[in-house]
Amino acid sequence: MTTETTNPLLDFSGLPRFDLIRPEHVTPAIEQLIAEARTAVTTAEAPADGPVTWDNFVVPLEEATERLGRAWGIVNHLNHVMDTPELRATYNENQPKITEFWTELGQNEALFDKYKQLRASADFANLTPARKRIVENALRDFRLGGAELPEKQKERFADIQEEQAKLSTRFSENVLDATNDYKLLVTDEADLSGLPDDVKAAARAAAERDGKTGWQFSLHFPSYFPILQFADKRELREQIYRANATKASEMGAVFSELEKWDNTGNIAQLLKLRDEEAKLLDFQSFAHVSLEPKMAETPEHVIEFLEDLARRARPYAEKDLAELRAFAKDELGIADMQAWDVAYASEKLREKRYAFSAQEVKEYFPEPKVVAGLFGLISTLFDVTIAPDDAPVWHPDVRFYRIEKNGQLIGQFYLDLYARPGKGQGAWMDDARGRRLTTGGIVQTPIAYLTCNFTPPAEVDGKLQPSLFTHDEVTTLFHEFGHGLHHMLTEVDELSVSGISGVEWDAVELPSQFMENFCWEWDVLQGMTAHVKTGEPLPRALYDKMLAAKNFQSGMQTLRQVEFSLIDMHLHYDFDPTSQKTVQDLVDEVRTKFSVLIPPSFNRFQHSFGHIFAGGYAAGYYSYKWAEVLSADAYAAFEEAVEVGGGSLLDETGKRFHREILAVGGSRPALESFKAFRGREPKIDALLRHNGMQS
Repeated sequence: MTTETTNPLLDFSGLPRFDLIRPEHVTPAIEQLIAEARTAVTTAEAPADGPVTWDNFVVPLEEATERLGRAWGIVNHLNHVMDTPELRATYNENQPKITEFWTELGQNEALFDKYKQLRASADFANLTPARKRIVENALRDFRLGGAELPEKQKERFADIQEEQAKLSTRFSENVLDATNDYKLLVTDEADLSGLPDDVKAAARAAAERDGKTGWQFSLHFPSYFPILQFADKRELREQIYRANATKASEMGAVFSELEKWDNTGNIAQLLKLRDEEAKLLDFQSFAHVSLEPKMAETPEHVIEFLEDLARRARPYAEKDLAELRAFAKDELGIADMQAWDVAYASEKLREKRYAFSAQEVKEYFPEPKVVAGLFGLISTLFDVTIAPDDAPVWHPDVRFYRIEKNGQLIGQFYLDLYARPGKGQGAWMDDARGRRLTTGGIVQTPIAYLTCNFTPPAEVDGKLQPSLFTHDEVTTLFHEFGHGLHHMLTEVDELSVSGISGVEWDAVELPSQFMENFCWEWDVLQGMTAHVKTGEPLPRALYDKMLAAKNFQSGMQTLRQVEFSLIDMHLHYDFDPTSQKTVQDLVDEVRTKFSVLIPPSFNRFQHSFGHIFAGGYAAGYYSYKWAEVLSADAYAAFEEAVEVGGGSLLDETGKRFHREILAVGGSRPALESFKAFRGREPKIDALLRHNGMQS
């Protein structure tokens, strides 16, 4: 048997030993931890000498599975941020074992029966509300995990789970490989007219790393999007747009040999398997399965919410588009505005209408100042301190911090800000360790991974310059940190409902979207901006222009999110994956009905829609808009405090948000937490007002 001294994945005494973990450690560690967990399960499912209690049943079961979950979480994280052929191979080798174990656990009738005994016992009434919720959640999850199925159907259910896990992994690997494979080399600097200097510097550095002369661009967002937004050369914009819009699809082969990364088949198979899973569980559709643990009641309820939002947004979106088309034609000479012109024309219109550019704003947001400003805000809002800490990391760019309250450690986090090859796209928060009270009476403090894909610092004239963030990137950082706060500022001692654990999926975005609002507060921005050359904070005149432009094209942006949400919901609700109708047919139908700006026919955004095909958001992408109602209404409490004479960072409002939302985690229904903070049920008014769409 391997031990913690020979295998760092088996060392749970402290922080993960990222400096020592190697691909060859994965298989022996996972196999040993699965064996230990199975032994614990065997003990837990044996007939009890007396009544089933929390201490003699739930606690030992959680102890065994928590170690396995933490170790696999480390492997999963590394696979997403430091992908290598060796790590990918061992990840794919072990993922079926992990899936098999958790599926077996979810179908274990003996454990299910013991949870039912605990629920029916006299002892249940004496449990804390958090523990009662864990028991109720467990009973629900056993039913959703197929515990009540006949044996033959259980076997099929398990096969479905394993195949879905493989397909989801393959989906994300295809997107990553297609992204990493694409390189656009520009050799004539004149073709880069309009691009900001820092973007060109990063592209030149990328070319030099590959031993090339010129400027090299990739499909990582910080690399390709500035071309769409700033490049004057229309052909260049079209080239990068097509590459990004067709990656990991059958259309990608037009530009390079990417057929092996085509996600068409993976999407079709995932939808079929999800539909079959739903039918096995006696649900009408996978959307019904997905909504069981969420706030929303039915797919029809979600669709009604989304279509109502679309109706409210459409007049504003139509106005946005008409103005943009007229501007592109009259001012830019683009009579037939295409998808690759939209970001460029929008940026030019914004510059003319509000007399500032995104690049001008960006120069006031150097990364060190932004991060320090964010930490200062958190300290003020929630009466905590954030300081650098020491820990082994997986890449030199990664930093580690600790959060303390009244001198006591309450949480820690890794901050991985920059895009790089081998790192998955987008931004996310994940938990490295959850808070719980151990059997020894010691509080295990939570640890979070905070991951973004911003432009790394570039070397200019031999000197390393700080990374400059767009205001959108600043908002993204605040968003992910909101998730991190939800995880790290919890005060719940039960692992299954501490932090984000046990929170309804369509409410989990509340703290993240709530934090975004502070990126628009003058007193906050003063403390987190400094011009990269002069050091001066953001001028009030520029801030006023930004504020005036805050809802620029908000109608179009809202409809875009509604479009994605409706595509997701219909794919998992009333789309028949066995019919002749294709996924693209459904995408086109939704766009025809709800979009004002329809992408070109070659667009295959769904082939890289990792949220729903590889990220847990299947029949749940609507959560962003659903939770935005909650977050906007919650933030309105701060706005109301200002109106009665306070500042935007009123201590009592921040403390109440911490106490009623962040601290309680998933220990009670999200609606109860919201009402405890707000004193009433949520209203859509604040969302519409924040988006400039109030009637």
